[in-house]
Amino acid sequence: MIGVYDSGVGGLSVWKELRAVMPAEDFSYVSDGAYCPYGPKDPAFVVDRAMAVSRFLISQGAEVVVVACNTATAAAISTLRSAFEIPFVGMEPALKPAALRSQSGVVGVLATAGTFKGRLYLNTLARFSGRVKVIEQVGTGLVELVERGEVAGPEAESLVGRYVRPMLEAGADHIVLGCTHYPFLTGTIARIVDGRAAIVNPAPAVARQAQRVLADLRERTGKKQPAGKAGLSTFFSTGEDTVLRQLVRQIAGPQADSYSYHSLYII
Repeated sequence: MIGVYDSGVGGLSVWKELRAVMPAEDFSYVSDGAYCPYGPKDPAFVVDRAMAVSRFLISQGAEVVVVACNTATAAAISTLRSAFEIPFVGMEPALKPAALRSQSGVVGVLATAGTFKGRLYLNTLARFSGRVKVIEQVGTGLVELVERGEVAGPEAESLVGRYVRPMLEAGADHIVLGCTHYPFLTGTIARIVDGRAAIVNPAPAVARQAQRVLADLRERTGKKQPAGKAGLSTFFSTGEDTVLRQLVRQIAGPQADSYSYHSLYII
């Protein structure tokens, strides 16, 4: 089983890609909605939550845990890898592919405050800041929009436009989505971008990395990959799960009827 973890429903954008490349695998997804958003919170708090959720997922039988949250990856991935024996896959900053592909020399990054402070992002920024101009924008309020299921409409258009239009006006030809919630706003972002910039979602690359990590683990342990079945997913939430269920249904269609949902209380 593969564990997947996010501060809320945003990590479903990663779970979607994980299902696409590993359809026979079982998943357990934890939405820590009671404490969402993580972006403005103290990094020590985010580490504590990541440790607690990871212990739970491992107790459920997770072979690999995907930290499907940019803020949690930035704050906690090193601690998690030191504390537990199983592999952890985090969200890699997608600034690198955007910088390499940019023709204008300007790249916009939309992320949380916690992500911008993370070592992975800062290291990547240092490597490519001489190649491109990077415009950073904290997406205040966007996570909350997605958590309410308001991914389109006047409020979403207004808030996304406030953040994205200045990037376009500065010449950005790539917009990097630095939070796993933001892919659910892709339709709104695309309408505002109107073909002037590529929208970079790191989730497919993270899913392929998780697939490689799991294959390597099974080769070393002698475990066989499941075949001939559709994987099942189990969802746990520390908060309200209406939007979680709606997005799972949107992603999985009728197969969502075979999934189970549970309230989770983690101190």
